Amino acid sequence: MSEELVPHPNESLPGPRASPREVWKKGGRLLSVLLAVNVLLLACTLISGGAFNKVAVYDTDVFALLTTMMLLAALWIVFYLLRTARCPDAVPYRDAHAGPIWLRGGLVLFGICTLVMDVFKTGYYSSFFECQSAIKILHPIVQAVFVIVQTYFLWISAKDCIHTHLDLTRCGLMFTLATNLAIWMAAVVDESVHQAHSYSGSHSNTSHTRLNPDSERAGGTAEEDPCLCSTAICQIFQQGYFYLYPFNIEYSLFASTMLYVMWKNVGRLLASTHGHGHTPSRVSLFRETFFAGPVLGLLLFVVGLAVFILYEVQVSGERGHTRQALVIYYSFNIVCLGLMTLVSLSGSVIYRFDRRAMDHHKNPTRTLDVALLMGAALGQYAISYYSIVAVVVGSPRDLQGALNLSHALLMIAQHTFQNVFIIESLHRGPPGAEPREMPPKEPCQGITFANLDTIRTLPSYPPTPRLVIPNPESPQEAVTIISAPRCHWRRRCLKDISLFLLLCNVILWIMPAFGARPHFSNTVEVDFYGYSLWAAIVNICLPFGIFYRMHAVSSLLEVYVLS
Repeated sequence: MSEELVPHPNESLPGPRASPREVWKKGGRLLSVLLAVNVLLLACTLISGGAFNKVAVYDTDVFALLTTMMLLAALWIVFYLLRTARCPDAVPYRDAHAGPIWLRGGLVLFGICTLVMDVFKTGYYSSFFECQSAIKILHPIVQAVFVIVQTYFLWISAKDCIHTHLDLTRCGLMFTLATNLAIWMAAVVDESVHQAHSYSGSHSNTSHTRLNPDSERAGGTAEEDPCLCSTAICQIFQQGYFYLYPFNIEYSLFASTMLYVMWKNVGRLLASTHGHGHTPSRVSLFRETFFAGPVLGLLLFVVGLAVFILYEVQVSGERGHTRQALVIYYSFNIVCLGLMTLVSLSGSVIYRFDRRAMDHHKNPTRTLDVALLMGAALGQYAISYYSIVAVVVGSPRDLQGALNLSHALLMIAQHTFQNVFIIESLHRGPPGAEPREMPPKEPCQGITFANLDTIRTLPSYPPTPRLVIPNPESPQEAVTIISAPRCHWRRRCLKDISLFLLLCNVILWIMPAFGARPHFSNTVEVDFYGYSLWAAIVNICLPFGIFYRMHAVSSLLEVYVLS
């Protein structure tokens, strides 16, 4: 008789028990990855080439490619939804860890902001419809349809472990993921070129080269361009969709992470459709906390907003005002990063006294979260190390240089210790998950009974404190819940730490996402590396740093729930 395998309820089944359709599982994944890589490289080539006037790649070519990719991805999503609706057996399992509610909620929020951005872009291009290509107006409309279809798809299907048309599903998911990454790159390039032009003073009424008409690339001048944005409503539309770019960027990245988890779950076999472990039943903010973390986090959030507004107002003024704005900006960031570093360290110290077992079971969502946290942090690491070299080697020893150096060092320390805290938190078991091989050091004082009659038949047993006996008239059986009050303070501290870091990461996301660029206002790095090299470093690395903050927010929210 063959041995019966009993896997973890949310663990993939062993290889010998796998379905014959999955014999070529690695080959199917390789095929889908190759498709996504080739499509993404083509899109990246056109997008990067279209960002420069000297390259004969017109903006209409980029819009046409992105529009085609979004249409194909939307058609595949509709096919997937129709197939799963007609064949319920196509999704026999659902991954309880995939697509948590806060991730889907963030996707909906950023999707709504992306729809508003598409409305602004449509209004902007419609302001001079006579001299614009139809694809420029069609592109935001198609993107709005794509966002609606994809958001609905990810909301209802993020947990699916589909078991039909495996290779086709993998290729469709990877193509949709490549489409989102292409949209993300287009938004990053547009925003980066706009920032470079705004700080170099070489831009005109048109905000960035992607909006420049084809005639200018052919050799025409701005004065001859009949498509200038001169009306007040056109200026509103133009500035409106530029400030909404950060939400579009985050939407594309959120969708990409959820699509990747779905791709990993294609053909996955689970022992039970009811996962367990880290899936919370309810989320209640500020519950069982000391309120110190939320209050201090909200205080820093409000102060950060005031510093950001002050910085944006003063940085465009005189040189003296710019220097004052940089001192205030760096001072706030140094205080905020220093507190975050200490709080992250204290969280790691608290875990040294935590008796919860480590969760080593297979979890694609957690694996992706850890990889994204580590990978996205490299962008801010790179900027910080470039700043350290510039300040130490070539900067005059003044207050601004000292603040810049302290800011760069604290940025590295904060990312490191925060990653350590988050990753260890994600690998901790739920509350009450004690290791089986060793009993707790301080056993609970009490007895747990499953039947009320057993309590009455006991001999004169000494009364047990904290023994909760349910009402005999209740239809449920008697259940005793014995808590460990000596461990409760650790849970409260971890919740406070999570909320504090969450609020701080939100304000540190808002500042660079909505235009704060001390990297260019502070001329130390520009003078040391030259504007072209430094702009390339910042424009490549900073989007990863911005994404890190938002991804850290979602991870810290999960840490709060798990604590």
